[in-house]
Amino acid sequence: MLRTNLLRLAVALTIALPATMASAAEPAEIVSVKKIWDQANHNAFTDLVRFKDQWFCVFREGDGHVSKVGSLRVLKSNDGENWESAALITSDTSDLRDAKISVTPDGKLCLAGAGALHQPAAAKHQSYVWYSDDGSKWSDAIAIGDPNFWLWRVVWHDGAAYGVGYSTVTPRAARFYKSEVGKTFKQVGEEFAIDGYMNETGLVFQADGTAFCLIRRDGNPNDALLGTAQPPYVDWSWKSVGQYVGGPQMIELKDGRFIVGGRKLPGGAKTAIWQLDPKTAKLTELAVLPSGGDTSYPGLVFHDGKLWVSYYSSHEGKTSIYLAQVKLPSAKS
Repeated sequence: MLRTNLLRLAVALTIALPATMASAAEPAEIVSVKKIWDQANHNAFTDLVRFKDQWFCVFREGDGHVSKVGSLRVLKSNDGENWESAALITSDTSDLRDAKISVTPDGKLCLAGAGALHQPAAAKHQSYVWYSDDGSKWSDAIAIGDPNFWLWRVVWHDGAAYGVGYSTVTPRAARFYKSEVGKTFKQVGEEFAIDGYMNETGLVFQADGTAFCLIRRDGNPNDALLGTAQPPYVDWSWKSVGQYVGGPQMIELKDGRFIVGGRKLPGGAKTAIWQLDPKTAKLTELAVLPSGGDTSYPGLVFHDGKLWVSYYSSHEGKTSIYLAQVKLPSAKS
C-alpha cells in the first residue's frame, strides 16, 4: 500500500512540474575559450567563417564602441589556435562597423559592413561589400542597398545574396534586400510590418526556400522576433521569442537544429547560446560564455563536431576578441 501511494505521489509530482522543467534541454559544454586579439583600443562586433580549410574571423577595430575612426580587421588561422592578421580594411570618409563575412557561390569571400559617414555628408550611413579570393587582398568597397539603411548581414541562397537593411534615421523601418550577383541590392516587397526599433538580424534559408529571420528590437517593445517567409519573400509572419537578443546570429545544423548566439539581458550583459524551435519561436538557453560589460556579436560555425563561436567582451577589462569551442548536447530523436 505504501509503495502504491509513493508511486502515485511521484506521478502527481511529475505531472505538476512546469513544462520548462519537464522538458529542460541538456546544457552545452564549453570546451575552451581563448582570447585571439586585443591590439586595438576597442575590438568588437565579430563574425566567423571557414574558407579553403582555413578560419577567418572579422571584426571592427576602433578607439571605442563608437568613434570617428573604425577599421575592419581580418584574421586567419590554419588550426583555430594560432591567429595572424590577413588584412585591415580602412576608410578616409567613415567609421567602418560590424564586419560580417560569408562565402559566395563562386568560391570567394564576401565581407560586409557599414560606414558611419563623417559629417557633413549626404547620408548618415552607407552599407558596403568587399570581395577576396584569399582573405588578404580585397576589392575596393562597393556601396550596396539604400543610404541610411544598414544592410547588416549578407547570406547566400540558391545563387543569390540576401540581407535585411534597417533604417538608422527616423522613421524606423526594416527592408528585405536581394542581389543576383552580390553587388546591386534591391528591396523585395514592402517594409516589415513590425512595431518598434527593429535592427540587427540573423538569416537562415532552408533547402526548400523557406526563410527565417531573427530580428533584434530595442526600446519598447524589446523582445526579438522570428520571421518566416516563402519565396519570393514578400509576405512575412512574425512571432516573439519572448526575450531580448542583441547582435543575433542564427545557423541551422545538418540535423535540423537551429542555434542562436547573441547578447542576453537583464542581469548584466552576457553572450549566450540558445537552441531555437522555429515552429514555436521558443529559445532554450544552452550556454553562457565568459563575458560581460561590452559584449556579444558572435559568429557561429559548426565544425568537427563542435560549435565554434567568435565574440567580443570586456569582462577581463579591455574589450577583446574571443574564440570559444562548445560541445552541444546530443540531438533529441
